[in-house]
Parts: sequence; C-alpha cells; structure tokens
Amino acid sequence: MDLAERVLAGDKRGVARLISLIEAEDEDAFVQLGKLHSRTGKAHIIGVTGPPGSGKSTIVDRMAKAFRQMDKKVGIIAVDPTSPFTGGAILGDRIRMLDLTLDEGVFIRSMGTRGHLGGLSRAASGAVKVLDAFGMDIILIETVGAGQSEVEIVSHAHTTIIVEMPGLGDEIQTIKAGIMEIGDIFVINKADRQGADKTAMEIQAMLGLNPEKPEWEPPILQTIARTNKGIDALVEKAMEHYDYLKKSGNFENILEQGIREELEVLIKNQLGRLMGQVVDRERQDEFINKIMEKELDPYTAANILMENVKGKLCDGD
Repeated sequence: MDLAERVLAGDKRGVARLISLIEAEDEDAFVQLGKLHSRTGKAHIIGVTGPPGSGKSTIVDRMAKAFRQMDKKVGIIAVDPTSPFTGGAILGDRIRMLDLTLDEGVFIRSMGTRGHLGGLSRAASGAVKVLDAFGMDIILIETVGAGQSEVEIVSHAHTTIIVEMPGLGDEIQTIKAGIMEIGDIFVINKADRQGADKTAMEIQAMLGLNPEKPEWEPPILQTIARTNKGIDALVEKAMEHYDYLKKSGNFENILEQGIREELEVLIKNQLGRLMGQVVDRERQDEFINKIMEKELDPYTAANILMENVKGKLCDGD
C-alpha cells in the first residue's frame, strides 16, 4: 500500500510520512499528491494570521475545540520559525496544543518556514491537500506571524482571520498595506486590555476607506481566547463566511486563483531545478569575478547566461 492509499485509508502515520516527504521535496511525494488530487476540495480552509504575541495559537486551539464539539474533524498546520540549529520547526504551537494531540479527530503538524517569505512554509499547500484527502472537515493554518509578508495565506485559505490586539502603540500600523484587504474576519484578541475599543474603531475606519462597498463586510470581533470568550462567535462567523462564498459563487473564483498560483509556483520550482542543471557554473564564476572587478554588470551577465541556457534547451542538451 503506497502513501496515498494509506492516507485515504485513514492512516495518521501515512499522513505524517507524506507531509515529511513533501517538506523534503521528494519526487515521490508529488506523485502521491497527484493520486490524492481527485479526493480534495471538501475541507473548509481557515487561515489565521497576525503579529507575534497576538494570541493566534490560543485562538486556533480554542477554535479547534469548538469545531470538535460540532463533531467536525480538524487539521491544524502551525507554521513556526525554522530553528537555526536543526533546520526544523520550533514547536511552540505543538506544545501549546498538547491536549488536542490526544484527540483522534485532530491532526496537528508544525512546519518550519525554512527561510520562505510570506508567513507560510513552502510545503503548506501540499500538507493542506493531504489533510483534505485524509477527511478533515476544517483545516486551520496558523502563519508564523511576521507582519506584512503574511499575505500569502490568502492563496491557501477560503476564510482569512486577521488577529490583532490592543496595546501595540500604533495598533493599525501592523495591518496596513497588503494585510487589510485580505481579511475576511478581524479579531481583536486580549480584549480585556485597555484600548480594545479604540483598536476596533481604527480597523473599522480603515475598512471604511474602501470606495467600493464589498459584498461581504468583514466583521470585527473581540475575543479573550485564554478564557474562551468570543470563540463561539468567531467560529460562527467563519462558517457564515464559508456559506457566503458557496452561495455567492466566489468560492469558484478563490479556487481558480489558488490553482493558478499553485501552477505558477510549481512551474517556477521546476524551472529553478532545470536552471541548476544547465547553467554554465564555470562561466558564472568567471562573471562573478568580473562583476566584482567592475568589468561587467550583473544584468548583462544574467542575459548572457540565459542565452546560453536557451541554446542548450533548444539543442536538447
């Protein structure tokens, strides 16, 4: 039985093994993902992003428990910073969700960013597909929390939750360019702190700057995740947004855009590997020395190297 069959048979170890192969960019992993593709598309994928310290992990933990009370199977992908020593994820989120690991209806995977920008692991898309095929009803993706680079989450999630908290000084600064427009739901966590209402007003004001009235008006919720306050309302809004996407036809648009971006990433990755095989390394080293000595500029050097690559590809080398 191959890994795809083990995933479809409900084997958690098979799921973990396949995700590990995806992270390692093993060729067989992508063969297995191809076999699983027709069994995906059923899960509601929810992205949770926001600045470090805003309580994203606690919100994900509480949301997962709320969904489990509704008898929904939950997958969690917690993207952590990569350890500078081991190259793996620093498993802070896994530690905070220890009680969930004992639940047979929950699968948690911590993934390191491995230097990938955008707040997500490069392998996150594949992991989502595996958990979807595995039969998860809800897949929660928690990003690493690195500010404005978090916009990549929108390519993976149907519903994007932006988590903020009061007391950061210029609260709205952390969710300005590139972040405001991706939020489907805004959450002010740790709302028992002073300034929660002010933060809500600032977010509302920023959303009001949109000249076009959106079909879905992002709600602004206040939570105290550590005491579970506001979590039920958050889960309800997430499900309401999913229903809106399905009924409005926007779900198909999100799906199409996600597939388009995934194809582009896969093509770029394959081109990168191909480039590594056909670039003339000796000439590249020669050009590097010339660029250092100001005898050549990097733009001209890149064009020359690319012409050589094109020539090799056309000749079938």
